Amino acid sequence: MNIGQAARASGVSAKMIRYYEKIGLIPNATRSGAGYRTYNSSDVHSLYFIRSARDLGFSVEKIMKLLALWRDRDRASADVKDMALAHAAGLKAKIAELQAMVQTLEYLANHCHGNDRPDCPIIENLAERTAAVATERRAGVQSKAPLFGTDTPASSRDRASTGTRKA
Repeated sequence: MNIGQAARASGVSAKMIRYYEKIGLIPNATRSGAGYRTYNSSDVHSLYFIRSARDLGFSVEKIMKLLALWRDRDRASADVKDMALAHAAGLKAKIAELQAMVQTLEYLANHCHGNDRPDCPIIENLAERTAAVATERRAGVQSKAPLFGTDTPASSRDRASTGTRKA
């Protein structure tokens, strides 16, 4: 089958198939007499595997490792499980960061009057964060990403009620 047919069968765009081939995620396709890429069912199966891994949020580097494990019939399932659990932990951390951002935005929005006056806690908070980063850079301090949700009055109340403190 040609690249368009392989793309439709696997759910991976032709552009991505060429990219995966270029970076070595999949082997170079065989070529027809006219020079067109041709793919077989095994190639399409590999592309579908890659798509499934991408749908779960795995990076290209991790997918390379997963493909190697998939093709290795002597693999230890513990290796695959370790990768999956590590990825799940990373996703949980990202979810926590996003939830903290939502908490901060909701707190700020709840304290914004939303009227025609220029006073706005959302803008003030962003300006304070910008000033803090600028001050740290002038002092030569390596700036950390803002700790959304952990540095708002709402999160201070949450920590007080749960007995936890900001790290």
